[in-house]
Amino acid sequence: MNKKIPDSSRVVIIGGGVAGCSVAYHLAKSGWKDVTLLERDQLTSGSTWHAAGLIGQLGASASITKLRKYSLDLYKNLEKITGQSTGLKQNGSVTVATNNDRMQELLRQATTAQLFDVDVEILEKNKIREHYPIINDDDLVGAVRMPMDGQANPVDVTQALAKAARMEGARIVEHAPVKKILIKNKSIEGVETSEGIIKCEYIVLAAGMWSRQIGKSINVNVPLYPDEHFYILTEPIENLTKNLPVLRDYNNCLYIKEDAGKLLVGLFEPNAKPAFTKNNIVPDDFSFGTFSDDWDHFEPYMMAAIKRIPVLEKAGIRQFLNGPESFTPDNNYMLGEIPEIKNFFVCCGFNSIGIVSAGGAGKVTAEWIINGGIQEDLFSLDVSRFEPWQSEIKYLVERSTETLGNLYAMHWPYKQFKTARNIKLLSYHEELKKEGACFGVGAGYERPLWYAKNDEVAEDKYSFNYQNWYPAAERESKATRNNVALFELTPFAKFEITGKDSHKELQIICSNNISNNKGKTTYTQMLNKYGGIEADLSVTCLEEDKFLITTGSAVRYHDKHWIEKNIGSGSQAKLSDVTEDYNVIGIMGPNSRKLLSLLSSENFETIKFPFGTGKNIFINNIKIWAQRLSYVGELGWELFIPTENAKEIYKIITNIGKKYELTHAGTHTMDILRMEKGYLHWGHDISPEENPFEVGLNMFVSFKKREKFIGREKMESIEKKGCNKKLVYLTLDQENNPGNPLLLHEEPIYMDEKIVGKTSSGQYSFYYKKSISMGHITLAETFNLNEIKNNKFEIEVAKKRYLARLNIEPLHDAKNILIRK
Repeated sequence: MNKKIPDSSRVVIIGGGVAGCSVAYHLAKSGWKDVTLLERDQLTSGSTWHAAGLIGQLGASASITKLRKYSLDLYKNLEKITGQSTGLKQNGSVTVATNNDRMQELLRQATTAQLFDVDVEILEKNKIREHYPIINDDDLVGAVRMPMDGQANPVDVTQALAKAARMEGARIVEHAPVKKILIKNKSIEGVETSEGIIKCEYIVLAAGMWSRQIGKSINVNVPLYPDEHFYILTEPIENLTKNLPVLRDYNNCLYIKEDAGKLLVGLFEPNAKPAFTKNNIVPDDFSFGTFSDDWDHFEPYMMAAIKRIPVLEKAGIRQFLNGPESFTPDNNYMLGEIPEIKNFFVCCGFNSIGIVSAGGAGKVTAEWIINGGIQEDLFSLDVSRFEPWQSEIKYLVERSTETLGNLYAMHWPYKQFKTARNIKLLSYHEELKKEGACFGVGAGYERPLWYAKNDEVAEDKYSFNYQNWYPAAERESKATRNNVALFELTPFAKFEITGKDSHKELQIICSNNISNNKGKTTYTQMLNKYGGIEADLSVTCLEEDKFLITTGSAVRYHDKHWIEKNIGSGSQAKLSDVTEDYNVIGIMGPNSRKLLSLLSSENFETIKFPFGTGKNIFINNIKIWAQRLSYVGELGWELFIPTENAKEIYKIITNIGKKYELTHAGTHTMDILRMEKGYLHWGHDISPEENPFEVGLNMFVSFKKREKFIGREKMESIEKKGCNKKLVYLTLDQENNPGNPLLLHEEPIYMDEKIVGKTSSGQYSFYYKKSISMGHITLAETFNLNEIKNNKFEIEVAKKRYLARLNIEPLHDAKNILIRK
């Protein structure tokens, strides 16, 4: 008998669902022919076979919309490429709104869709029945129609991708379960199967709901968990229109599609049912399994469906399907390289939208592997955004009940998860609570978003317009600008790099010239080989051969992974994660020096403690590392306090702070203030999609240092050629009207009536009484901002354009006088 598996393969893909087959096709099509896909049973087993197959281009974010649109374009061409039908039917979609809030959300998403040339039509209430004749529209306020949306057969799509992959040279092997993943020195070595070992350089884990368990077997973090997902299929309905669009009624948790003269009714309900709760293990043999019917759970939504589509009342039920679908903690996919193991990639966690997602996800996964990185802003989908504790079963089971429902729940700005909270509490959490803190989650920490005072209730009331925390943000903003404020900064990721090669390695990994003078802090970016910004951070020389790296709370494992994989082989430099060792409190504002002078005998005057330096100070005989830095654009210090002493120091600060009317300020205020100052946020304003010259950070790229830092050649080329993409700073002409419109991100930017880019951040400045926004624009040729400052600019929000002004400088302290005085 011939052996069906090879002895070696450059890439092994684990999982033969739609995602795994898409990765195999895109790798092979790109020239990587030595690809083997191993499917434990048959292609589509698991979740793919019972998927509803909806093809909706409009996603909750620009990155997801982009990948969905690519999937649709791919599936349209697959039949031509392979001769294999995909069952694609572009019968369009209609998404209805039963209230004005939902309609505004749809309008915002439709506005973003324009950035990707997705055809969108806004329907007034009286036009909905023209496109969906059997609907009851009594309680509707409007709808969005997407004529190029539709549906496809999940099994046919998968088989077409598999056939296309084989045509390009990939090998696909069914009934070939992986028994063990072989690792050596934190790198992929191969996989063990029942027929022997396959040596390989890369692995892509695309095993759907089994992915967490496979990851756990090698101590890898793949946080997803399956829930029960319900839909029913009716008997044939007489005279049912064959080209009926897919209907989505988010407020009633419903989707409805025509299926060969029948209607399929599915739901994404709040308080979902976790699957496999007996032992929290997905059985190996659950290939085409389903769960028992649960009419009690389904019935309320079926009644809503009957109200929406009255013909359902007399339709018989042909099939009740209850099958598993896996969900991630934040409802976004998991793509990219696992931080723990080199060349181990994932492509899973599609939150029940895998069919429409898989084409684009497979493409970017293949590019990630081939190019050794990405040039797109995909951090919201990057597996490195998760921390190890997020793979714990208790957390996942609880959170998945919320994330399934969040697919169709309102996608409010600033929305916080309700489940699986209080994972990490600060030692002074109760004290912050007494101060009126309304908590959100930052890297697992309960972190103050804003502080309620007087008769305010510390609870968010979500809106697409005026935010109920605006009065707090106004108080906190003005206190920081005029007096002194305390910011809780503990979730910042903190690393130490030590050893005799530490400075040399930093000089290669960082674009700026890293100071090795004790106490000096250097602001820098870390670039990839294309010049894209992989990390944005500060590096402080603590002493000879020892440096402190401080970066954002959300990018802890992303940045750690990037640093570790770029430290040279055999280098005498070691990276240590010290995030939990220190609490960090920011004391910011013009009176911060006076307050700190009452807390410590240290001299905080500029001549002794200049901006961009740090030193050890003592408060109540406790040694604290103090850095004079400021993300809010004011005189200020960050205090790194040993965790065991944090509560004591917090109480001392706040007690003495009463003399200066010290104000507690939250993360919303910090975001407003950093935008007033023109400071950028990685993951919004900067990402691997931008290089320093495009976003005004070229002064932090040092061509004077001798080291050939990563991305240097690209930076030298860009310096000579210039850029046709720039970060812009916009303000709206109307003032004193916070929340109208509410600027967020991914809103189209118009210049002279043409879309030239999109926003990346938005807020309302209470100090300057303006709506402010950052974003990126791309023109046909290289340019500088002064050349276009008098052009007509507009920002479009919820299908309405607002006149904007291009600012060459930020609103606050453009000359950096206040932070340095």
